[in-house]
Amino acid sequence: MLVLFETAAGYAIFKVLDEKKLQEIDSLWKEFETPEKANKVVKLKHFEKFQDTTEALAASTALVEGKINKNLKKILKKIVAKDAHEQLAVADAKLGGVIKEKLNLSCLHSPMVTELMRGIRSQMEGLITGLPSREMAAMCLGLAHSLSRYKLKFSPDKVDTMIVQAISLLDDLDKELNNYIMRCREWYGWHFPELGKIITDNLTYCKCVRKIGDRKNFACSDLSEALPEEVEEEVKAAAEISMGTEVSEEDISNIQHLCDQVIEISDYRAQLYDYLKNRMMAIAPNLTIMVGELVGARLIAHAGSLLNLAKHPASTVQILGAEKALFRALKTKRDTPKFGLIYHASLVGQTTAKNKGKISRMLAAKTALTIRYDALGDSSSAEMGAENRLKVETRLRHLEEKGIRRISGTGKALARADKYQHKSEVKTYDPSGESTLPPVPGKRKRELEDEEEETTTTAGPGKAKKAKIVEIKVEEEEVEEEEEQEEPVVKKKKKKKEKKMKAQEEAAWVADEEEEEPSTSISVETSEKKKKKKKKIKEEPEDD
Repeated sequence: MLVLFETAAGYAIFKVLDEKKLQEIDSLWKEFETPEKANKVVKLKHFEKFQDTTEALAASTALVEGKINKNLKKILKKIVAKDAHEQLAVADAKLGGVIKEKLNLSCLHSPMVTELMRGIRSQMEGLITGLPSREMAAMCLGLAHSLSRYKLKFSPDKVDTMIVQAISLLDDLDKELNNYIMRCREWYGWHFPELGKIITDNLTYCKCVRKIGDRKNFACSDLSEALPEEVEEEVKAAAEISMGTEVSEEDISNIQHLCDQVIEISDYRAQLYDYLKNRMMAIAPNLTIMVGELVGARLIAHAGSLLNLAKHPASTVQILGAEKALFRALKTKRDTPKFGLIYHASLVGQTTAKNKGKISRMLAAKTALTIRYDALGDSSSAEMGAENRLKVETRLRHLEEKGIRRISGTGKALARADKYQHKSEVKTYDPSGESTLPPVPGKRKRELEDEEEETTTTAGPGKAKKAKIVEIKVEEEEVEEEEEQEEPVVKKKKKKKEKKMKAQEEAAWVADEEEEEPSTSISVETSEKKKKKKKKIKEEPEDD
């Protein structure tokens, strides 16, 4: 029996010397404990070495897919066809079927064969001569790398480390530019402070300072290339009446040198941004269309690589960059953040504050799909990204229209205008609040009102007042008796004393009222008598 054994260095064909030993599968490993024992079981018949890594990769991919390589076909025809009566042991049943169809050779695949292959692999250095262990290890490593790249459809052009470095450098340049421009404005502001308020653009400011230098030169210089006419006239007018201090030529030269640095860094930043944009369109075109090149590059840099980013679920992509807020929210048991770096995407920025969470969730889901397509897909087209962006935009439009519809009142729930009714805001005075008497229960109040009406009809006003006072007194006594029954016995003595005091005060008040009534009647009578006397006095002189 012959054995076809594949290695990273080439194809090997072994001849089985003692087939009886192969029958005992459980104890077969004992026959391959040492190279001497292994040479007694199998013997190398032929070894075909690969020329280079590409040939090894082609052979291994063909074996993985269950196909016969050209070199393998030649070897089998040359070596095995001579011993056609013998069986060929193969590690893959699918490959054995293909060999049997094309070359008409009987192939064998069984648990015994797998054990035999394992034994040969363990003693490969002793069985295959002329292959040092270091060289074999290097070949295995190189083939493993090549095969994994082929399986993942990995292209050397898709190197995302360049994107990570480019976006990091872009952020660093922005920080440096801000520091330089702030220092330049502050430094030149001592000489010409009005210029900073007139020219707001930083690059234009630095170009003007670089070109003119001293503020005295503004009057006789032409700034039409950098500034519009209106702004130029305003700058010249401000230079004549400036409040700034005088500076030396050496100071101006140093400021101009700083302006040169700002202009150079700004130009390099624009160039770096174009490079990053092109690299993003080459490596992750669908991701770039979904969230933009800057946000996409920051996501890749945060994850470490495009492949690592592709392993993250949509929920992680959504909050990537907001880890600090997430763990703080989990620790304090508050609401977790709805977005991280994806917040800076144009689609999230277009939405209202109410719908930002919904759109960021949908955008993260679609972005996760596009990232996997870019990282592991075959084609480099951006059609998938465009389709997903269109879906997110339609969803965004639907949410916005839904909100407008609710506000305007169109659709099923029409807006209804209520009938106008004028309501007077004039308030009437309620005199009941001025009463100093204690509150009376509802039923008792009604009874009192009925009794008052009866007394007013039968008796005069003076008697009605007395009846009222007496009734109120009786009511107060009843209320106090009820309270006394409810309260503890200890407080009863105090309340009895208070009761006596109140009764005495009320009796005195009734007596005063009774005295007032006759006094008023007497006063009326006296006034009438005086009038009669005056009339008599007037009549007497007339008679005379």
